[in-house]
Amino acid sequence: MDSLTQIILGAACGEAVLGKKIGNKALLFGAIGGTIPDLDVYVGNILYGNHIDAMLFHRGFMHSILFSVLGAFILGWLVHKLYNSGSRLNTTTQKNWIWLWFISLFTHPILDCFTPYGTQLFTPFSNYRVAFNNIAVVDPIYTLPFLICMVVLMFFNRTSNKRRLWLKLGLSISSIYMLFTLGNKLYIDSLFRKSLNEREIHSIRFSTQPYIFNNILWYGIAETDTSYFVANYSLFDTKKRFLNFKTIPKQRDLKSSEFDDIKSLAWFSNQYYSVYKIDENEYQYNDLRYPLLDENNPNTSIFSLLLYKDENRLNMKPFEPKFDSLSEIMVSLWTRIKGV
Repeated sequence: MDSLTQIILGAACGEAVLGKKIGNKALLFGAIGGTIPDLDVYVGNILYGNHIDAMLFHRGFMHSILFSVLGAFILGWLVHKLYNSGSRLNTTTQKNWIWLWFISLFTHPILDCFTPYGTQLFTPFSNYRVAFNNIAVVDPIYTLPFLICMVVLMFFNRTSNKRRLWLKLGLSISSIYMLFTLGNKLYIDSLFRKSLNEREIHSIRFSTQPYIFNNILWYGIAETDTSYFVANYSLFDTKKRFLNFKTIPKQRDLKSSEFDDIKSLAWFSNQYYSVYKIDENEYQYNDLRYPLLDENNPNTSIFSLLLYKDENRLNMKPFEPKFDSLSEIMVSLWTRIKGV
């Protein structure tokens, strides 16, 4: 999920493990642990000269179980060594610090697994991307109550029972909401399946996910032999069906048989993608797991990449979301959420 949410969850983990012993410093260390996996965005740019490789590195090894374990032992040993001195001598143990770093590092990729982007939990043993698609990358209903609880508990003494109460409240509210989104996902999947059957769309497979910032408006995509069908549905719609289906052709102006980079991007997009030639040496790659900005234009995917041939490979220009007017996007999103 977004960086703020990961910081909050990491801080909560730090508080749960060492809050009683070191107070608000536990929140700080936990927040750092919750941030570290996302530093792979910067590490990828350092390791790779190709922007596609750098993008694919994100949510890879640094989001894996193995990294969480290794990082916990290394950071636990190092921080305990530095912290365990002077007036702080023997106030904490190395086991405390290993546990704090493991929980804060490990909950980060676990939380990411619930989003559509997907997380390679089992790297380097498998590149399988775990993605439950039940919550948006940014969802204020999950984040804001959690944030409020973490801020409030900071004002209580580290040994106060009220501090523990606010921690439990924050974790409980966020967890209950996450359970709601999982149930909502099961309902939406069954609704999308019924909608496809009613339209006599014989799909090979399909996927659904919530739009950004909410869990009320959902996007669905179904694949057939020749095309994709996309539609959306709000829980406030009067008809309990996905009705506004649009057809997107399986455009492949660059083929995976010609470029391994297309094969890698297709894997990244779970094979929901299109590629359009837009200039002599420029192509637009659309990740169709994500909604279209214009339902009548199949080339307006929110997550689209500008590719170009770079010697015997493909490269891409730095990703920039297609938000010409964020206010217009928000107004349009809110209007659709209210239902039709």
